Amino acid sequence: MPRAFDYLVDAAGLAQVMFDTPEKRVNLWSAETLDELEQVLAELTARGDLAGVVFRSAKPDTFIAGADIEMLASVDSRESAIALARRGQEVFQRVADVSVPTVAAIHGACVGGGLEFALACSFRVATDDRSTRLGFPEVQLGILPAWGGTQRAPRLIGLQQALQLILTSRLVSGSRAKRIGLVDRVVPESKLVDAAEEVARAAFGGRRVPGGGGRGLAGYVLERNPVGRKVVFNQSRRRVRERTGGHYPAPLAAIDAVEAGQVSGLAAGLEAEAAAAGELATSSTARNLMWLYQRREGSRKPLEEGSPRTVKRLGILGAGVMGGGIAEVAAYNGIEVRLKDIDADQVAAGLAHASKIARGLERKGKFTRREVRQLMNRISGTTSYRGFQRSDVVVEAIVEDLEIKRRVLAELESVVGSETVLATNTSSLLVDDLATAIDQPDRFGGLHFFNPVEKMPLVEIVRGKHTSPTAVATLHKLALDLGKTPVVVGDGPGFWVNRLLMPYLNEAAHLYAEGVSIEVLDRALEKFGLPMGPLALLDEIGLDVAAKVGKVMAAAFPDRMRPHSLLQRLEHSGRMGKKSGRGFYLYEHGRRKSADDDLRAELGIGPEGMGEAAVFDADYLVTRCVYPMVNEASRALTEQIVASPGDGDLALVMGIGWPPFRGGLLRWADDVGLTPIVDRLDEWSAAIDSRFAPAAELRERARWEGGFYGAPRVTVSGTEESQPGLGL
Repeated sequence: MPRAFDYLVDAAGLAQVMFDTPEKRVNLWSAETLDELEQVLAELTARGDLAGVVFRSAKPDTFIAGADIEMLASVDSRESAIALARRGQEVFQRVADVSVPTVAAIHGACVGGGLEFALACSFRVATDDRSTRLGFPEVQLGILPAWGGTQRAPRLIGLQQALQLILTSRLVSGSRAKRIGLVDRVVPESKLVDAAEEVARAAFGGRRVPGGGGRGLAGYVLERNPVGRKVVFNQSRRRVRERTGGHYPAPLAAIDAVEAGQVSGLAAGLEAEAAAAGELATSSTARNLMWLYQRREGSRKPLEEGSPRTVKRLGILGAGVMGGGIAEVAAYNGIEVRLKDIDADQVAAGLAHASKIARGLERKGKFTRREVRQLMNRISGTTSYRGFQRSDVVVEAIVEDLEIKRRVLAELESVVGSETVLATNTSSLLVDDLATAIDQPDRFGGLHFFNPVEKMPLVEIVRGKHTSPTAVATLHKLALDLGKTPVVVGDGPGFWVNRLLMPYLNEAAHLYAEGVSIEVLDRALEKFGLPMGPLALLDEIGLDVAAKVGKVMAAAFPDRMRPHSLLQRLEHSGRMGKKSGRGFYLYEHGRRKSADDDLRAELGIGPEGMGEAAVFDADYLVTRCVYPMVNEASRALTEQIVASPGDGDLALVMGIGWPPFRGGLLRWADDVGLTPIVDRLDEWSAAIDSRFAPAAELRERARWEGGFYGAPRVTVSGTEESQPGLGL
């Protein structure tokens, strides 16, 4: 079996250790690679001529990407999780105990267990390349750095900087890492090996090696003081509780481990770190977060069908907010963009929107002014089709009007090359209806971005009945190249995400009309774990947009998706939500200020608080909004709008912010149990309205007792076939 580690020792006794995990795109820690590292350390330290060790990666853009998720996901008990933590701590302590200087030569990702390994080395040299990022993403998996990270980071860069890295999962660049003292030198990639060797030789020769920055005098004084340390820990816990709502135990456990080490020493800190790993690794939160991580990684693999074209030039029709956002994201990722609209002022507005997004990155320190100029130089605007002949893909992002889109697509097809893939960003129209306008419908599909484009990770790749495997594969690869999470969906009203979202939002409108206050309803869903409540989300989307999509969904599913009349009245009242300054909430300069207390009287729907009684507790409000989503999901799955429950859950987490710690809508429904959900829907159908009537598909899944993930696949005809297992 190929080895993960090879090394050479030069005449002066300096060892170069190369890490190259066999058959993996990136270097990962596993039980095998930890064993190999231990063996290499034993062989090197047994030599009498060793003068230093430089650890390098043979991977082109990664130093070490952490622990193998398959290994972490396979942990099935508290005891095995503790044993794994102690094993990593033991091996990395042997790195720290090497008697000669050890240097981590870092290029590319150095995260999680990769950074913990680097911290165990004597010195760290990193490149200034954009791909070089260092940090601890463990809390995003529901765990904590458990191989010494909670102990070595505070000792190196100070308590406050270390807590910020561990608790936020934020990755820092090489230059930022040097400023906070995480690395000792930052050099161009071409000089990395020479610089690392120079540091090792200097340290071996007793010469001082200049280090990075540090915590500063104020931070040093604060953290040296036990009272000051207590203040830091208390503030950190308060901020974590505010940010997570208490749903994520890992950040608080990490604070406890850091504090144990600061108060009682390294050994006690490592013991606390391992004990916390045992509690966290087998929790439902960690299991769900790891499962989602695996689903997300799976979505990034090339599709098995079709040969994708590489997109170097992207055309965009429509220079509105969506068009400008798509242009910026594409240019950010090195793609040349041609942005078209019918009016020069609109083109200018689209370019300005792209520039605004890029300038925001500059203000956050993610871009230099020069990089912003380079980005914007990759975007050109036009009011004609000039330049579109060379586009690899063209995305239509114009007004949501079927006939206008058809006319524009027909014009577009006449000017682009025969191999150009065409796509629509529609959120409510059918891809197949639009495809009737073009002569080659096989090269046409959906590329549905979510707003704001630069922030939302999901892209739905919509496969029409004529869309070729090559077109689907090309759009899928383009989404990956843009840094997005693609999910392939079938054509149908609302596709997957909006089809499930509309019953949720519509039910919120019904509850408000029944007397539930804006704040009570939104707070219940936020406490459940959603990033914002449904009424705030309606304001964010735009009440005019929601009404338009609602009409499309009602036309497709009149028995269960009739929009509540108040949404139509809001649309005609001029209240459009955040963009107009008034919706369910009042806004000032784009910031939400408060719920609008005058809205209920203005709509004439009765006094505030009407109907609020025990039945309207938080659990009722949550289930009343969410159970209709489960019901609709059972229908959409049967229609194969998504290929599997896993794809559907990933799309909802990435598209609407479904609480990741709950795993996904369908995993959550399985945990609740489909039989109780069906029973409650039956109850509401009889007492409130027939829109709640459980779908036959949901009843069938409940009857099988396997839920969405364990039951046989249910088809419209009622026949059953095996549903593929997802595996971890």
